[in-house]
Amino acid sequence: MAKRVVVKVGSSLLTGETDILLDRGFIAKLCNELSELKQKGEEIILVTSGAIIAGVDELKTFFKREQYQASKDGKFGERAKPIPLDLRKKQAAAAIGQIRIMQVYREEFGKKDIHVAQVLLTREDFEERHRYLNARNTLLTLLDAGVIPIINENDTVAVEEIQVGDNDNLSAIVASKVGADYLIILTDVQGLYTDDPTKNKNAEIIPEVKEITPGIEILAGKNPAGERGTGGMLTKIQAAKIATRSGVTMVIAHGKKEKVIQRILNGERIGTRFLPQEEGLKARDRWIAFGMKAKGKIYIDQGAVDALVKKGKSLLPSGITSVEGKFDIGEMVSIFSPEEKEIARGLTYYSAEEIEKIKGKRSQEIEKILKHKDYDEVIHRDNLVLL
Repeated sequence: MAKRVVVKVGSSLLTGETDILLDRGFIAKLCNELSELKQKGEEIILVTSGAIIAGVDELKTFFKREQYQASKDGKFGERAKPIPLDLRKKQAAAAIGQIRIMQVYREEFGKKDIHVAQVLLTREDFEERHRYLNARNTLLTLLDAGVIPIINENDTVAVEEIQVGDNDNLSAIVASKVGADYLIILTDVQGLYTDDPTKNKNAEIIPEVKEITPGIEILAGKNPAGERGTGGMLTKIQAAKIATRSGVTMVIAHGKKEKVIQRILNGERIGTRFLPQEEGLKARDRWIAFGMKAKGKIYIDQGAVDALVKKGKSLLPSGITSVEGKFDIGEMVSIFSPEEKEIARGLTYYSAEEIEKIKGKRSQEIEKILKHKDYDEVIHRDNLVLL
């Protein structure tokens, strides 16, 4: 059995066979199963979608009937599919729905005498080191108190610049930050297939992935999107990268299977299991690699690639070929090989404007070009994480 488990549940499961009504029966079953695990000594963190859906369902009149495609019988909300709302209305719906969905969770967990707490996060909560540590300490304190934290992205305030973007990646970041043993992503597909099962009847579930290779990423693109939310198989593979590099075992499985979480933790082969890397990243490296959004890109030549990957060196200006984006000193950037493959991320000692001036130059020339030189390296090895 695992000790600490993060469970992510997608919008498609929370809404059942409709797109704008919460499936109270599924939520009750989920809470019952998580309560049983909690009572057996497991530490549970739940990452949930559904706030926007719950808000639209709560105030149908506010969002107006004409915003939805009519169902066959013409009834509002009966297997109707919502036309996408603009950001303003999504955020308003989230503000309403966050209260409602937490009320449902609180009632269902309360039947088992389990206390819950709501935690709303954005990308900024992970990017700024002090806020990241505060969020982590809050989650660990709640677990110590026997409380189940229920996490969602703070859609009410999360404009694009501070969004994590989807709850798959949010759940993986959370799992890495709290040192979880397992991340279980419950969705409406069976797992990762060898091909699109809707087009290829011979497509099979891949039961275990030891390493996320470019081939696995290509397969993810061929898999059906599944969820009606912001996710899909590609975001789940991105989440698997974060989880496995952080020493967390991740499983993608269909959430409607009976006792699916318990069976996964008992070792039953359900869905697709992604094995953790033997040498997981240290806490600060996880923060650099996965906690922050890249503010720009640095492209390097093959010599610099070899220096970083094979020799464990710092990134010098001489190996840089081009720069993209606007970023300042101390911000996180992605480093790309000549083949445009992201190979590392790191905190830069120089701004994008400064790097543009010193790219391809020797470190001894920095002061002459910039009229100052604080460091010989653009990114020091201590502030760089290989991907």
